[in-house]
Amino acid sequence: MEEKQLLRLEGSVENIVYRNDENGYTVLEIADSDEEITAVGVMPQVSAGDTVILYGSFTEHKSYGRQFAAKTCEVTRPTDAADILRYLASGAVKGVGPSTARRLVDAFGADTLRVMEEEPQRIAALRGISEAKAADFSRQLKANEGVRALMLYLGEFGIPNTAAIRIFKVFGAASVEMIRKNPYVLCEGDFGVSFQSADMIAVRENLGGNSEVRLRAGICYILRHNEGNGHTCLPRDVLTDTAAQFLGVLHEEISDCMEAMLFDRTLVSEEFDERAFLYLQAMHLKEQFIASRIKLLMGFPAERVRNVDAAIARCEQEDGITYADLQKQAISVALSTGFLVLTGGPGTGKTTTLNALIKILQHEGQRVFLAAPTGRAAQRMTELTGNEAKTLHRLLEVAWDREDKPVFGKNEKNLLKCEALIIDEMSMVDVSIFESLLRAVPIGCRLILVGDSDQLPSVGAGNVLGDLIAGGQLPVVSLNHIFRQAEQSLIVTNAHRIVRGEMPVLNQVDKDFFFMPRRSKGEVTQTILELCADRLPKAYGYSPFDSIQVLCPSKKGELGTAELNLRLQERLNPKSPEKSEAVIGAKTFRVGDKVMQTKNNYDIRWERENGEMGEGVYNGDIGLVESIDRKSKTMRIRFFDKTATLSFEHASELEYAYAVTVHKSQGNEFDCVIIPMFPGPRQLYYRNLLYTAVTRAKERLILVGTAYTVEMMVNNNRQTKRHTGLRYFLQRDDNLYSNR
Repeated sequence: MEEKQLLRLEGSVENIVYRNDENGYTVLEIADSDEEITAVGVMPQVSAGDTVILYGSFTEHKSYGRQFAAKTCEVTRPTDAADILRYLASGAVKGVGPSTARRLVDAFGADTLRVMEEEPQRIAALRGISEAKAADFSRQLKANEGVRALMLYLGEFGIPNTAAIRIFKVFGAASVEMIRKNPYVLCEGDFGVSFQSADMIAVRENLGGNSEVRLRAGICYILRHNEGNGHTCLPRDVLTDTAAQFLGVLHEEISDCMEAMLFDRTLVSEEFDERAFLYLQAMHLKEQFIASRIKLLMGFPAERVRNVDAAIARCEQEDGITYADLQKQAISVALSTGFLVLTGGPGTGKTTTLNALIKILQHEGQRVFLAAPTGRAAQRMTELTGNEAKTLHRLLEVAWDREDKPVFGKNEKNLLKCEALIIDEMSMVDVSIFESLLRAVPIGCRLILVGDSDQLPSVGAGNVLGDLIAGGQLPVVSLNHIFRQAEQSLIVTNAHRIVRGEMPVLNQVDKDFFFMPRRSKGEVTQTILELCADRLPKAYGYSPFDSIQVLCPSKKGELGTAELNLRLQERLNPKSPEKSEAVIGAKTFRVGDKVMQTKNNYDIRWERENGEMGEGVYNGDIGLVESIDRKSKTMRIRFFDKTATLSFEHASELEYAYAVTVHKSQGNEFDCVIIPMFPGPRQLYYRNLLYTAVTRAKERLILVGTAYTVEMMVNNNRQTKRHTGLRYFLQRDDNLYSNR
């Protein structure tokens, strides 16, 4: 930690103004000489009566004035009887109130805390304090000291107290000792500790740069990092080169370490197309399970529905429609084989096909479950089919373990109770959630997977939809005919032109797809501001908060989400005395802001209008800030299908959502989409990204910028290459029940 650049503040804690027990965020008052100073930061174990040494800086809060923002906190226990009494009376030890604190201090004086921790039997000798309660006091004090010691130790390396709390929850009292032996355990969990920070600790603890623990950790770190980029595995040669460069060691040392990791199954090797690939064991098991489970389900398929042709004819007569040949083929395949992967772009009749399938299956007396990856996608599925669709997490009855990781109530021991399962938006489904889903699918269940294979792949690791199709083991029907009604939409026809590598039609002004040429970034920005604030609301009644969405290829630059969000917030939701606001990190959130959750947070409680309650707000959820309570340090946000109250600490996971990246928009549809079109990095301006952005629009799509940028994206058919193995596992004939 660069303490020389930070201020040092030492004093006695007079009062705890506010504390969030979940994350340790604390507001307290410190007596420093004759001055009383307000300090804020993550200080979970600090209580009134403590002496603290804080390192940080003074800030000027708009509402609360001058504050000391603490980066690290060193705590000294109170040593005299008066401070100990204040410490215990403040509630520092649960179960000890003011009267009990007085009795303890009267009995043991300045030695009270030591006796409580080391000799609880003497505490139990006092009237009214049981042995169990005295033991609990001892346990609490030891835990408090453990957290304090860990924060002090990690603070030397610039690791924040928030990380220390998460680490202590996992490793407990042995945290410091464990980290000293192997600092790289900090890179394994979701602690927010970088490999570079772990390296700093390793240097202090005299662990060599080519030590086995470092090499192993570095290899795993690279694989986990690439899982975040969508890869489930990496070519061995690529991983060797990357690890040698990243760790600054010889290739031979990496190769030797890999062999040891392969021997103890930390790594797993596979050969695909005569090239060696390496997996972390957990991800390897997930892809292998998916392949084997699908083969098992195919070996014991759902019972064939009889008289399929008659059932299709009945649906046509009842609904007054005639299905296209490919739609009939899809219906027949799903009802005959028990499996179907249904793909197709907008306007090709996927929903009509699904409605027929649902109708026929329900007529057969079968229970049909519907699900999609996101709340918006599930809601849209409900509206289009007239049947309730749930998110995958809700379908699987998600809960959370002690480390706040998701676990599902539906699994091999508690299967889904349905005869048919339909999953929409499969392009968004990653390996982890699909594995969990298949664990809960009963043998004999009809499985229908629906998606657009031309969309961007999932945010999480894997290329599930693409691999299921490429594997060649499942029946696939690709709808490619644009129906007459859909042909009236230029959004639909232009989307298909883009997929084919053709320029979209940009010169029609009487349709739903508009191109507004602008020659500079400044003009593009100004036009987007005008469209959101004035032109679209006046012309079509669109709300810039609920109906309009700006989608950007990139976060950075003048036309990236970061800059556009600031400009849009200033224009659409400016500062006002009537609107409460809160400064969280570098952002100022105020009532009325459009925001997006940027990571899965399973601790946040929510409720729906029907009274249903639950936990979990997910990466990509968009909402509006309804209220901000500075006293309780919370804000209430109305997300699409639920309302949640977030602490200011949790609110650090929010971003403005007036403009979002195309990747973050997956699974969502918006009445009106605006896309800035100005040249940028080639790796971010490609065909599939443009296609995905265009297909997010339901009613109107507006491109603002240069035709050259549109042409560049259409011609850049860069595929989002992901290293995965699912397709190969599906193709291997190593399962008793494969393709029976």
